[in-house]
This record gives sequence, structure tokens and C-alpha cells, in this order.
Amino acid sequence: KQLQENLPVSYRLVEIACKHLTDTSHVVRNKCLELVGCLGLLEKPVGKEMENLAARDVQKIITDYFTDQDPRVRTAAMKAMLQLHERGMRLQQTIYCQVCQALSDDYEQVRSVAVQLVWVLSQLYPDSIVPIPSSNEEIRLVDDTFGKVCHLVNDGSWLVRVQAAKLLGSMNQVSVQFLEQTLDKKLMSDLKRKRSAHERAKELYTSGEFSSGRKWGDDAPKEPVNTYTVNLINSGACGAFVHGLEDEMYEVRLAAVESLCTLGQASASFAEKCLDFLVDMFNDEIEEVRLGSIHALRHISSHIRLREDQLDTVLAVLEDSSRDIREALHELLCYTNVSTKDGIHLALVELLKNLAKYPTDRNSIWKCLKYLGSRHPTLVLPLVPELLSTHPYFDTPEPDMDDPAYIAVLVLVFNAAKTCPTMSALFSDHTFRHYAYLRDSLSHLVPPLQVSEGRGSKRHLHRPLNNKPSGQQHLSFPDLQRLGELQPELAGIAEFSATYLQCQLLLMKSLQEKLWNVAAPLYLKQNAMASAAAKQVLAYTYELEFLYSGLESRQLVIIHHVRLQAKALQLILSACTTRGMEILLNMCEKFLQELEAFTR
Repeated sequence: KQLQENLPVSYRLVEIACKHLTDTSHVVRNKCLELVGCLGLLEKPVGKEMENLAARDVQKIITDYFTDQDPRVRTAAMKAMLQLHERGMRLQQTIYCQVCQALSDDYEQVRSVAVQLVWVLSQLYPDSIVPIPSSNEEIRLVDDTFGKVCHLVNDGSWLVRVQAAKLLGSMNQVSVQFLEQTLDKKLMSDLKRKRSAHERAKELYTSGEFSSGRKWGDDAPKEPVNTYTVNLINSGACGAFVHGLEDEMYEVRLAAVESLCTLGQASASFAEKCLDFLVDMFNDEIEEVRLGSIHALRHISSHIRLREDQLDTVLAVLEDSSRDIREALHELLCYTNVSTKDGIHLALVELLKNLAKYPTDRNSIWKCLKYLGSRHPTLVLPLVPELLSTHPYFDTPEPDMDDPAYIAVLVLVFNAAKTCPTMSALFSDHTFRHYAYLRDSLSHLVPPLQVSEGRGSKRHLHRPLNNKPSGQQHLSFPDLQRLGELQPELAGIAEFSATYLQCQLLLMKSLQEKLWNVAAPLYLKQNAMASAAAKQVLAYTYELEFLYSGLESRQLVIIHHVRLQAKALQLILSACTTRGMEILLNMCEKFLQELEAFTR
């Protein structure tokens, strides 16, 4: 392997390997095939030193051992072919039929490598036409391969089933009709068409009738299947994912879920069809499968819209004891499209139950309701009077702002109000006060709202900073510190901002006109105050530059600009008090050098 670039040596080693391929020991044949796969020449040799050597067709040599009597040798031959592919050799399409025959080999190791090899060929020659042995029809090679891989989802070995289920997700060039056959449930046991739990629930939901449970089998499937029209042989892609999702091994179910996710992302129509199946997997007994199905549904959420009965099943997972599962579901709901206002109300009720049962989920639930509100403003609007307990004629009691459930409701409503300006007309006076409080304390969850003036100034929820009176220059540093305490992830930003604002205030205070227009006896005292302020600003700028990580170049330039202002102030103060001209000239020269460096 280390001498692959030495062509004469590689050729001789391949010759030795070919010579010993007829050995009676399977171990020798295995190693010889491995050697051919590692060192077989990818192109026809050229050059003086190679002109007397005939290039061997390594693919033909390896293919001859696809039908070896020993399964270990058959496996080694296919692995050698895969090795050639990985090294860059384009495999010949002529080996396709032999590889397909290996898919029904008695030994699982052979089938495991054969399914990889047939997948490689489907990616190399997707649009080639191959005949169907059982009829006179022809089919695209990638579609034929897809059907054969689907058939292996029912393989006797669970390892082969896992491999087949995983490979299905990467075959995105398959025709739509073959893809949708994988969700066909007609070929099932006892010759009856089985429906998923969600199909039955959907039918009962639309009819308004549910099973009472008093009569045995009153909800059993009634639709029979004609036994003469069902072909149980060569069923191809039919029901592949149905079998994969119902497999006894959780690894197969998980692989099937991942493949459904990948295929659903590439096809909106397929995503809609596999929705019920993924929702069904939310009730799987294995946590990893439940988590995988939640993530899968999140990835295809842009293509789907949940019905109420589906949403009901999804929300039932909020009672799961695993925090990972609950937080994954909160994230799913952030991206979910709900179809009705009752669905939004149902989601809110279940999330509030989750909050009461697991108070530690508070931040995750608030974030979920933020996105749920912003995605469905028109569905939240008719719910506002009920959610905020408002009345058109009577004042209602003011809710407790320390209640996490009330905050959750406000987060939902305020985020919906951002794109629904008419919603603010339904707010009561205390709702506006609560908005102002949440806007300051939970600014990452509550958006700025621009609302027209209504009953007094309380209606004006958001006023831009530049509307403040010109004389008002004080900024509340305790507010910034408090913000850092309330939201630890913003502590660094709040402290940085406070320090920068302190620099600006010190400079503004030092440059006030009354400071410079004073009588001579008071001048030295005022000069000392301005000098101390300039030193403090310099110290702050070095803190800003070197105590905080992640600064952008633009922020560094601003810090250096403030530092230059402080040094300019120091130069002016020195010019007012220094008597020696030479000292003053040196200071001016130094300042000009710093100015030039800053400009660069």
C-alpha cells in the first residue's frame, strides 16, 4: 500500500496475486483479491519501463470471483471492487447483473457488501436502461436498484436491513412513483389493508365518531384485498418504509426515520405523505428513535402543516420524562405550521401543563412560544381576549407578573402582535405596563412594538432613543448591570456597553463650555478634573480592547478613536499649563505620529 506510486512494483505484485488466485485456501484468495483491489492499475501503463508489460483487466479478474464457492471469497471480491471505486476507477456497468444476483446470497456478509456495490452502480449509471426479468419491460437502473434495496429492508439479517434502510435515503434520483410506493400499506399480513393509527384517527376525527370499546373489533380495518391481484413475489419498493418503521430492531427503525427525513427534505409531496408515519414514531419505546423522529419532522417542517389530530399526538410527548425529548419537541414547535386557531390554543395549553410539571423547562417553553406567535399572528388574534382575560366593559384583575405561565402567554401574544398591528386594540392598560417590563427584562423574547397612540401615553409601547429630550444625556448603568444579571449570556455585552458609554460621558463632561470659561484661580482645579477624566478614559479603552474577546475590527477602530480623543484632550490640557516650548513640541510630534498610525 505504501508503494502505490511505484508502478513496476505494483504491477509485479498484482501479477503475483493473480497467480495465487487459484489457491485452494480461501485465506490466500482473500488476500490476493485485497491486493488486486489496492494495487490494480487504474489506467493503461505508459513509459519505457512498462512497455513490455500487458495491462490486466482487474475488474474482469475480480468479477470472476463473485461466484466463488466460498462466501468469504465472494465478500472479498466485492470489497476489492469497492476499493477500486474508492481509488477512482470507474466501475463497468456490465457487472450490475452479477451484483444483483449476490443480493440474494445465502450469507449476510455477501449481501451486506453487494448492497453497497449496487448502490455505487446506481449513482454511476442512474439513467441507464435495464430489462425487468419477469416481463418484457425496461426500467431505469436507479429505479431498479431502489426496488432491490427496498426488498432488502425485509432481509433476515438486521445488519443488512439497517444498511438497506440507510441507503434508501441517499437515492434521491429515484422516480416519484417508486419513491411513493415505499409508503404503500396494501401488501400486509392476513390479506387486509392495514391503516396506521393516525389514518384511523383522521377518519374518526372527520366523522366525529370514536370507538366506545364495548364491542370487540368495532374499529378493525374492514377493507379487504383481492387475493388474486396481490403479487407477494417481487413486491419491490412496496411498503419498504412501512416494514422498516415497524422492524423489531430499533436500529432499523432509526435508519428508516433518517432516510424518510432525507427524502422528505428533497420532495415536498413525499414529505406530506410520510408525515403520519413520522408522527407515529413519536410513540416508539426507544428514546433514541423518538428523538430521531422529532428531529426528522423538524427538518421537513417547511413542507408540512399539522392537523389537530396530528398535533395532539405530537404534544403528548411533552409529558416525556426525558428533558432531551421535551426540548427537541419545543424546537420542533418553533418551526411547525399549525392549521387552525384551536391548534394554537391546544399547543399553548399543553405547553403550560409542561411548564407546571417541569418548571426547569421555562426558558425553552418561552422561546418556543416566541416563534409560535410570530409564525401564526392571524391565528393568535382571535384568542387574545381569552388569553389575556379582557372584557369590553369591565376591568379585570391584573395578573401576577411573577407567574411564568402568564409570561408565557404574553410572549406568545406580543410576538404575534409584531406583524398584526390591530392586536394592540385588545390590550388592557396593565398589558402595556407588562410589555414595558418584559421588554426591559426579557428583550430577547419580546420584540419592539410600534403602536399608535391610544388611551394616553401607555399605548405608545416603543419610543426610539432619538426622541428623548436633547438635555437628557444620563444613561442608567445599573440597568445594564441588571440586564447582565437577568441574562448571563448578555453579561459581557452589557458590561462592555456600560464601559464604552462611561468613556463618552467622561469626554462630554470634560468638554463642557463652562469648564473652560472660568476665572484664573479656578482654572487649575478644573484642569485637574479634566486631566483625571482623560486618564480614566484611556484606562477604560485599554480594558475594552484587551479584556473582551470576539471584538470585530470596526469595534476596535471605535475604541482607538475614543483613545485618540482622550490623548487630544491631554495635549490641549498640557498646552494650557506647560511653559517649555521644546516639551510642548515633543508632545505635539508624538500626538501627530499617533494620529498618522490611527489613519493607517
